[in-house]
Amino acid sequence: MNSPKRLARIAGILYLFVGIFGGFAEGFVDPKMYVAGNAAATAANVIANCGLVRMGVMSHLLDGTFFVFVAMALYNLLQHVNKSVARAMLILVILATGIICLNAVFQFESMRVATDSYYTTTFGIAGANALVLLLLDMQHYGTLIAQVFFGLWLIPLGWLAYKSGMFHKWLGIVLILGGICYIIDLLAAFLLPELGQKIHGFVTIPSAIAEISMVFYLLIVGVKTLKTDKLSTN
Repeated sequence: MNSPKRLARIAGILYLFVGIFGGFAEGFVDPKMYVAGNAAATAANVIANCGLVRMGVMSHLLDGTFFVFVAMALYNLLQHVNKSVARAMLILVILATGIICLNAVFQFESMRVATDSYYTTTFGIAGANALVLLLLDMQHYGTLIAQVFFGLWLIPLGWLAYKSGMFHKWLGIVLILGGICYIIDLLAAFLLPELGQKIHGFVTIPSAIAEISMVFYLLIVGVKTLKTDKLSTN
């Protein structure tokens, strides 16, 4: 806490890594492998891109690792505002990270099933392909479930940012709104899947804006210089 601006910039760098590794894994690798409802196409994608699957698994694990480090840095930066809320933020990130890492296991196992002749011999080609699809189905829906915590952690983060005086008020509001949109997207995906597909592109925009804004604010501004003196009195 002796240098809040430096700590904020460290958090920004770590958050940037979360975006890079998470974006690569979830935005590029996962859609390239998974074809919902088509076991043969999914298995063929995995077999043809084994190296990419391995890179995707490692990216998920690095994404989770840096996510925890981001939360730890922000906890140290903002715990003076309200320790209970800061702890809630940290716990939500840890829960999300656990799901991310478990999903990576499913993805890795899908590659092993697709490329190991034991499974085709035991279950037949169609059975092995179905197992590959099942594992990637579990990863896909596991990622959606993790979205609960991706959204919820932004709400205490936004509240802390708003109350701290170290960030502009608009950033705290945008973070809270982004967290709420994550939850709406998740509820629609599970409860009203047809509607969820239609609104997904729109609902996720505020969430993306919130996280990108936070990354750049931390990297460029750090924290508001005029407000950091308050830390010595808290």
